[in-house]
Amino acid sequence: MEEDFPKRLEEAVLSIRSKSDRNPPVGLVLGSGFGSFVESVEGTDIPYQEIGGFPVPTVEGHAGFLRLGPSVAVVAGRFHHYEGWSMDDIVLPVFLLHALGVRTLIVTNAAGGINRGYSVGELVLIKDHINLIGVNPLRGPNPAGFGPRFPDMTESYSRKLREMAREVVAALEAGGRLQEGVYAAFAGPTYETPAEVRMAEVLGADLVGMSTVPDVIAARYLGMEVLGLSMVTNMAAGILDKPLSHKEVLETAAQAVPRLSVLLQGILSRLVRP
Repeated sequence: MEEDFPKRLEEAVLSIRSKSDRNPPVGLVLGSGFGSFVESVEGTDIPYQEIGGFPVPTVEGHAGFLRLGPSVAVVAGRFHHYEGWSMDDIVLPVFLLHALGVRTLIVTNAAGGINRGYSVGELVLIKDHINLIGVNPLRGPNPAGFGPRFPDMTESYSRKLREMAREVVAALEAGGRLQEGVYAAFAGPTYETPAEVRMAEVLGADLVGMSTVPDVIAARYLGMEVLGLSMVTNMAAGILDKPLSHKEVLETAAQAVPRLSVLLQGILSRLVRP
């Protein structure tokens, strides 16, 4: 983090507090193409332009506002390394959510499938990740009052929350199940080459993408409990003999949003019980 990061965070918090005093315990970061889910969450929309120190997403499928509800805060539009944003920019929303009271974070993304056991449109629980972006969001000064200099990442994705998600699916879909996998994050914006996909597979990855890992590192640093969900919107390069496109990602995500919405609503209903 840069030295001015605490000041940027304070500015963002003050921007929110001038509009709302809500302290939701659960936060949700929406991935590419999942923006329509936000309509199912009660709350007040605050455009990023009205949040001090916030950038604005440049990628299609990322709206650019925070919906702040009584129990859930939804980040509709994330920032990516490949857009040119700094790591401070990328993780600022996570730090903001924590400052607003969020202690459980759900992260979602659109991912390429490496594991041949996955199918396009399938939801997969993230059980671990590999950071191939080439930079860590905690690099630099470690401001007092945030987290430890050397955070433990042994259980980056909560076992308890993963088990709860599996129980929700089993209850909703009469025996349905969620597979688990390891997510590898590349810098982008190019899709991975077939050779890079083979490398990631050798390293133990089941999924590839260009986001999420910085968010989760920041969340764990702050002591938040994390649940990660990937939507397999395409098979990764070289798995199938076809080119990749962002249009395909958004189309598949749109088709799969209804199932994702049902699952997220089931999970949220358990997390925010009175």
